[in-house]
Amino acid sequence: MSVPTQHEGIEDGGGSLFDEESAPRQAAAFERVPPNSVQAEQSVLGGMLLSRDAIGDVHSTGITNLAYYRLAHGIVHDAIMDMYGKGQPVDPITIASYLVKSGDIERVGGPSYLHTLVNAVPTAANAEYYADIVVQHYRLRRLIEAGTRIAQMGYAAEGEVNDIVNAAQAEMQSAAQLGAGGGVERVQWLDDMLEDYLVSMDAPPPSRLPLPYADLRKMLPMEPGDLIVVAARPAIGKSVILLDIARCAAIEHRITVLMSSMEMSRPQLMERLIAAEARVPLNRVKDRAYQGDDRQRIADAARRIAGAPLVVDDGPAATTMQLESRLRWLQAQNKLPDVLVVDYLQIMKASGKNGQNRTGEVDEISRGLKRLAGEFGIIVIAAAQLNREVEKREDKKPMMADLRESGSIEADANAVILLHRPDAYDKEHVRSGEMDLIIGKNRQGPTGIVTVAFQGHYARARDMGSGI
Repeated sequence: MSVPTQHEGIEDGGGSLFDEESAPRQAAAFERVPPNSVQAEQSVLGGMLLSRDAIGDVHSTGITNLAYYRLAHGIVHDAIMDMYGKGQPVDPITIASYLVKSGDIERVGGPSYLHTLVNAVPTAANAEYYADIVVQHYRLRRLIEAGTRIAQMGYAAEGEVNDIVNAAQAEMQSAAQLGAGGGVERVQWLDDMLEDYLVSMDAPPPSRLPLPYADLRKMLPMEPGDLIVVAARPAIGKSVILLDIARCAAIEHRITVLMSSMEMSRPQLMERLIAAEARVPLNRVKDRAYQGDDRQRIADAARRIAGAPLVVDDGPAATTMQLESRLRWLQAQNKLPDVLVVDYLQIMKASGKNGQNRTGEVDEISRGLKRLAGEFGIIVIAAAQLNREVEKREDKKPMMADLRESGSIEADANAVILLHRPDAYDKEHVRSGEMDLIIGKNRQGPTGIVTVAFQGHYARARDMGSGI
């Protein structure tokens, strides 16, 4: 009995789709059938119809109806999984009844085709292996589809060339890494989650990002999937705090960090990093006006820095799509960073959409960064600018409402750190040399204030009382 594929109807119908002259060329094109294994698909379904254990094995692979080349097989798969999920018996008779009620029985080839599936499987014990074969063919088809879309992008030539290239890279890399589950691996029953927690009760706590400031580390756990926003007015020290966090992770703890710096070039970033690590004033590093033991300090710092897994991207005005492309490129090399540092959010551009106001663009960028954190399972730390309302107040202390151009930043962020330096507005202030890290939002802990010593001449900050 004929069973429809996902490409059914191309060569069927009441009349010819092409004239006789073009027939050989069209026929040759139709001979290129997308990668598939009907036998593997039949064996997966036949195994599940024979054995409830096989259904569990196949389900564990994350396969969905999308992975099947034949549309009918996807329909049968969904019927099996629906009945299995409800705790109902699964066999050719019960599935046939299910498909009759849903009106799909003829679409799959009738009740007799279900028995064909059972007869096609060599052994139900290998159902998981057959499912892997189906998934591999699905991935190949997705690569072909991605290639077709990339070619269409190139011919259409809509938008900036760089955006088209980045979209093409993301399309291909996404297809290459695609499984069949479509995110089903993220779904878990509460009982399973409870069991996982009880088993882990005496295990070490979850891995959290080590931070350069002890009090901040206690108050603000940073975990994969988090978006952390560090916000301040210009020249208060956003870049200093971001670089401190990046240095602590990459140099001290050898945690991979991707730093997207739209404010500074790579040479400027390197000068700041050297000044902070070597404790040599930044102006002397920039001017090459070394004094005393500066050269020895720099040599010692260079040894500590060497081999640190810090990747710097100083391209202008990145989009979230470009950042995603860079992350996928690193992921393909098994070098996916644990932390993405973005300096800073409002410099970024929306992904090529015209006609948006700036608030809409910032909303899109904020949501995009949060999506990247969740999709790649990394920590994203982004600097953001506060509006001028801060400077109109007498005490100049920032508040959450001061986040510039977007309430979405506050909504999307897992934590927001507002920076305040009293001596930025009053050089003779009694708290000169101090910086407040005001935790205005913290989904995983308390809000409050952490005070650190701001050493702007070294382009760094330190715990209070920690010495030089």
